[in-house]
Amino acid sequence: MGHREQLLAAARRLLEDKGYAHITARDLVAASGTNLHSIGYHFGSKAGLLNAAIGEVFEEWTEKLAQIAMADPAATPVERGRRAWAAMLDSLPSTRELLLSYVEALAQAERTVSLREQFAEQYRRCRRRVAALVAESLGDGTSPEDPRCQAVASFVIAICDGLSVQWLLDPGGAPTSAELSEGLAAMWSASFPRTAS
Repeated sequence: MGHREQLLAAARRLLEDKGYAHITARDLVAASGTNLHSIGYHFGSKAGLLNAAIGEVFEEWTEKLAQIAMADPAATPVERGRRAWAAMLDSLPSTRELLLSYVEALAQAERTVSLREQFAEQYRRCRRRVAALVAESLGDGTSPEDPRCQAVASFVIAICDGLSVQWLLDPGGAPTSAELSEGLAAMWSASFPRTAS
């Protein structure tokens, strides 16, 4: 591994162990076996490194949920959504520390334009990926760039983020995937009404 990969791996471990707000540049150097110059060279700043690590983790999480959602080629779009949400909810206990770090990072990004843009670009990539899954689920040639696919992708991401925050604050009171199924079915019906043949 080069310094960039060593720093990302160290940042991921520290995000789970210490939380975003408590990690110092020296922690990152010690955990990665690199140097302070490497942080600036590869990521611009400590915050840039930590946000890149968070983005990497959540892109992997998105891919894992995508694989679960698309595992059954015969599943309906609604069923795929249910499966992805159920998997997301089930994975929250094992990702709690990373979720906390993510929330801490979002608060910091509001005051730093470069970090806010870094998070915005991560959301853009996630939205493109989810929109492609929506289009694939439809199976009728609809383009991922179709505004409806983009809107559904934004909706799905908002639900995942919202559920994650609710779960962090009140794990026992957060809604279940079953409680969301009816809303998902209604959203799909309104977005992609069937045409008469």
